[in-house]
Amino acid sequence: MPIFGRVMIKTLQPTHQLLLKMLSNKLYQTMKTSSTRIKLTLFFLSIWLTSGFALAKHPTHNISSFPGAQSPAKVVSPSIPQKITFCDRVIDLTRFDVRERIDRELLAFSYMHSSTLQIIKRANRYFPIILPILRAYNIPEDFIYLMVIESKIDEKAKSPAGACGLWQIMKSTGKDYGLEINRNIDERFNLEKATEAACKYLRDSYKQNHDWSLVALAYNAGNGRINRELKSQGVKNPEDLYLVSETSRYLFRILACKILFTDPAKMGFQVRNVDLYPPLAYDVINWSNTIPDLALWAKQHGTTYRLLKLANPWMLGRELQDASHKEYLIKIIKKESLFYDPNQTKAYDKQWTID
Repeated sequence: MPIFGRVMIKTLQPTHQLLLKMLSNKLYQTMKTSSTRIKLTLFFLSIWLTSGFALAKHPTHNISSFPGAQSPAKVVSPSIPQKITFCDRVIDLTRFDVRERIDRELLAFSYMHSSTLQIIKRANRYFPIILPILRAYNIPEDFIYLMVIESKIDEKAKSPAGACGLWQIMKSTGKDYGLEINRNIDERFNLEKATEAACKYLRDSYKQNHDWSLVALAYNAGNGRINRELKSQGVKNPEDLYLVSETSRYLFRILACKILFTDPAKMGFQVRNVDLYPPLAYDVINWSNTIPDLALWAKQHGTTYRLLKLANPWMLGRELQDASHKEYLIKIIKKESLFYDPNQTKAYDKQWTID
């Protein structure tokens, strides 16, 4: 290797020195002519000059020289209340196993930042639609947090087992409660109809369990299984049951979600009104015929195929086959809702935001 190359390498960082030295030795050994070796020397010179300019422009620093480098970001455990109310039932959170179970779910919400932020943002759009339906069916409002943990407020959510929509309704259950589900239409993705079906299911479940916290647990595991476990284990409350991990965590995920929405800032989520997703306003068209081309139909009604599908996720294909011969309510997003206006975005619940 030419001496200039060795000098240049010594000016680089140790790791770069080793890599470049190995490469240059290999190259130099293969070069027979002096002219080729001159070219290699010039090559090293260009690298050295380039690295010199780069270092002058972006000098290296010891990380400890930066302000705050010795003060890493704080990772803290969220506060756990001594008790929480779910559907008018007070649940004691001081017993060690109960406390640790709610702690696990609070930690999950606290440090899955992107997912938690998204559900807070989406809640501003969907809670104003869902809560009135829960009230109309006399379902406790706390069940909105069940919907949150089921789907993360994703209208198009679909589980590996085939549960769909905000309420993650199985196909057979959806049909039992009056939802149309076929290759062309799936009303589990219809926000209002799916919520009504979920309310009917929850109401029927309460007739069997007479305890809303057990109803919540049964939404995950089924009424039959929960009743068998209560009988075989000789307990009355869901927190006393020994169950598989997913079901054991289920109620505590709902409780943690309620704690989150009670005061997101207390758990570190500094959400502003401007960050929230505003509700959308719609024109609603009553339609009772087949639509062979939804893209063309959308254009004829002053919207696009994409916006039509976003407003009506229950439409599965590129056409609407009216096989059931009934009337459908098709939403068209109003023009005033198409463009984001931060000055008009207000929190549905003032506790969600810091401004």
